[in-house]
Amino acid sequence: MASLNDQLRGLVYSTEHGETCPDCRQPINDCECQAVAERERLAALDGIVRIRRETSGRKGKGVTLIDGVPLPETELKTLAKALKKRCGTGGAVKDGVIEIQGDQREALKDALEAKGYKVKLAGG
Repeated sequence: MASLNDQLRGLVYSTEHGETCPDCRQPINDCECQAVAERERLAALDGIVRIRRETSGRKGKGVTLIDGVPLPETELKTLAKALKKRCGTGGAVKDGVIEIQGDQREALKDALEAKGYKVKLAGG
């Protein structure tokens, strides 16, 4: 990891290019950090979609998490929208993980298997 001094020296704004990315030092329009991170996330997947229920850090409220869907971020959001509509609940997409409110594991498993994904129920 770079020292604090090196981190603070980075160019943040240039009158020639506008804002610059702090990681690659390229103008924001030419930055490919997000595309590289997305390709790495997709390459790390094993093809199995895992569904689990989580309550930790949510004040006892249960949330169903869907992890490992091999789709780019934009298509992941459309899939999440369809799954939320099917369950009749809310949710979100955070860091490549779909969060659906409530314990919806069985309904989501059926929906994802119908779309052709290999699904496993993870956790208790």
